[in-house]
Amino acid sequence: MQRSDDVSRPRNNLAPIPMEADAPFLKIEGELPRELNGTLYRNGPNPQFDVPGAHWFVGDGMLHAFHIENGRASYRNRWVRTPKWLAEHDAGRTLFGGFGRKLADVPPGTTQDGGVANTNIIFHAGRLLALEEGHLPTEIEPGTLATRGYNTYRDAIAGPFTAHPKLDPVTGEMIFFGYNAAGPFTSQLSYGAVSADGTVSRFERFDAPYASMVHDFIVTANHVLFPVLPLTGSMDRAMSGRPAYAWEPDKGAYVGVMKRSGATRDIAWFRGESCYVFHVMNAWEDGNRIVADVMQFAEPPLFTHPDGRPTDPAKSQARLCRWTFDLSGGTDRFTQDYLDDVTGEFPRIDDRHAGMINRHGWYACAHRGGSAASGLAGIVHVDAKANRRAQYLLPAGDTISEPVFVERGSDAAEGDGWLLAAVWRAQENRSDLAVFNATDVESGPVALVKLGHRVPDGFHGNWVGAS
Repeated sequence: MQRSDDVSRPRNNLAPIPMEADAPFLKIEGELPRELNGTLYRNGPNPQFDVPGAHWFVGDGMLHAFHIENGRASYRNRWVRTPKWLAEHDAGRTLFGGFGRKLADVPPGTTQDGGVANTNIIFHAGRLLALEEGHLPTEIEPGTLATRGYNTYRDAIAGPFTAHPKLDPVTGEMIFFGYNAAGPFTSQLSYGAVSADGTVSRFERFDAPYASMVHDFIVTANHVLFPVLPLTGSMDRAMSGRPAYAWEPDKGAYVGVMKRSGATRDIAWFRGESCYVFHVMNAWEDGNRIVADVMQFAEPPLFTHPDGRPTDPAKSQARLCRWTFDLSGGTDRFTQDYLDDVTGEFPRIDDRHAGMINRHGWYACAHRGGSAASGLAGIVHVDAKANRRAQYLLPAGDTISEPVFVERGSDAAEGDGWLLAAVWRAQENRSDLAVFNATDVESGPVALVKLGHRVPDGFHGNWVGAS
């Protein structure tokens, strides 16, 4: 389908698109690098049916695949056919309101045993997995994007599985966790690992200081860190119609630090100033210290206080922040130091340096004085000390997705490659796939893959090479 899906020009790119599409031959402006051969998979919420007042996080997952080969590009999108999606498709209407809430007019006996698989998509041990943090991974057929169903790793794991597992570039291991591990709105977390061949080598549960929405976590070569931040979950609130997840800063910020070779019973809990973090850029060890670069909010956007009061928009802007943990035993506090004043989100690195010190990092940013809520509109490139090296900004009104790094080749130096990002063109109400030289983003895209419809603003994506 190669035409605009809307006649009018919307003010943002959050609305879902109503169709699945295949576009085998896309127009290209500029020239795609010949070394770029593989598929960029993206995931994001795209509700099958409208749910008035529903949280953005709970929309059905839709996958977008841009396949690039020998200078040519094609596109395909498909909904992830979770049990929830199938039940509502069969009913022809919305049955669930999100966060496990069944609508009042749903027939008795209707149960929701599946989530939305709308947050991330990764490739590990030969499997393509669509992820959201409330349910098990959903396996996807890489070419057709057909849904294969939940992957339990032969029943070796159970319960929620993070949307942000970490892939160790040295061992090939996938490290993961889950919150609400003992049931909805409980304080228990799970932790586990899957080896490079797809075998679960570890899976266990432990108690956190309180029930929190733990969206991302931190992994270094030898440690795992679990941020428990005061965006809290409450069954009492959910059952009484109040916010299921809400901002309670008085509970304080905790980060549990554990050796990867150690036991969960030996987790050391560090404390810091109340904040919220959806995404981690990277972390590494420096002698007796752990250093982590994160996108920190003073207060989280998209959520309220327990009584329904909104959080402060001025404080709900993420900025690059450095957390430092002293493991020598002198303190149980960690430090939080902002590194830039640019509002941004969706940080990425050259994943070959995950868990090790990195010389390059990138994230999507807003225009000066703007906010993530009004749309991310550019890319920031930072160096090893998180100093801003370069910045690229789109025309006013256009928005950009998370920038995904692709190395030029397996032997390329760190940062030698490209950034791939979906760009919404507000005036034309359609999207491009933009390809940037990763170390020269300020010069703008070296190539644009042109779509005739929108790719709605979503969450995360990853590149899977042709090999």
